[in-house]
This record gives sequence, C-alpha cells and structure tokens, in this order.
Amino acid sequence: MQHQLTIRYREYPSQSSLDPSDAELIQAAIRATEGSYSPYSNFRVGAAVRLANGTIVAGSNQENAAYPSGLCAERTALFAASAQHPQCRDFDALAIVGRNAAGTLCEASPCGACRQAMLEYEQQQGHPMRILWLTESGIREVESVSDLLPFAFALSPTPDQP
Repeated sequence: MQHQLTIRYREYPSQSSLDPSDAELIQAAIRATEGSYSPYSNFRVGAAVRLANGTIVAGSNQENAAYPSGLCAERTALFAASAQHPQCRDFDALAIVGRNAAGTLCEASPCGACRQAMLEYEQQQGHPMRILWLTESGIREVESVSDLLPFAFALSPTPDQP
C-alpha cells in the first residue's frame, strides 16, 4: 500500500511581513551568527528560541576539530534556554539563520539531530513549537516540529510517567 505525506508550511516574502515578535526572533538569530565558532565549515548559524514568557535565548553553532564534537545552533539555543530557565521550558518558537563564508545570509534548515531534539522539547511541553528559518526567498515557517520530522523516534513513557 502506498501513502503520501504532505507537509504544510508558510512562506513570507520578507521579515517585514512577519508578526513583530517573529521579526524580533529572526533578528536575534541573525545577531547570534556572530557568536558562531566555525573555522572548519565557515558556515555560521544562529538560532533564537522564544520562551512562552517572552524571553529570547540565542545560540550559535560551535565546531571542534574532534568532529563531530561540535554542536548546532538550534540545540545550543534550546539547551541553553532549558539550563538557564528550568522553570519555563515552554518554547513558543525557534528561528534559524545561516551565514555563508562570504558573510551573506542564507538558508540553514535544521539537521536531523536538531529536529529530533526540538521534537522532544515539543512533546515534553504538550503543544507545538513553531520553527522559522531564513530562505533564499524570505522566511519559511512550520507550525510544529512534527511537520519537519513526521516519523520521529519517540521514547515510550516509563511507568512513572503518564
């Protein structure tokens, strides 16, 4: 039996067409590219996650000569937000921006490991986390991480979990 999978997403032509809070989140991700340590790939990525209380936490990719010991910007931002704000692990949205070796803003869609980490946070909080990322033609948005990872690895609840 053959099935078809459809992924819904929105595209915005520019940052100015976003809701002001989402435009602010994209700007925070752009600023975060400056903190990237990427001497091997020369591809800087910035991410910014907005908590439900409005706090924005940024992260950037961090490479290491002992590949694959580095960490992507998305997980850096999520892990930092989780560690710095354990009382508010409720994430509203995450923005991702890339910057190539020439310094030009470019697309940086999340890798599989980041998608899995983002999905686990989404599942823990019990509601969707929107993901926005810069593309060549504007901004792309999905309403839920599950749209990016439809056949996700999921742990079964332990006996002490609902």
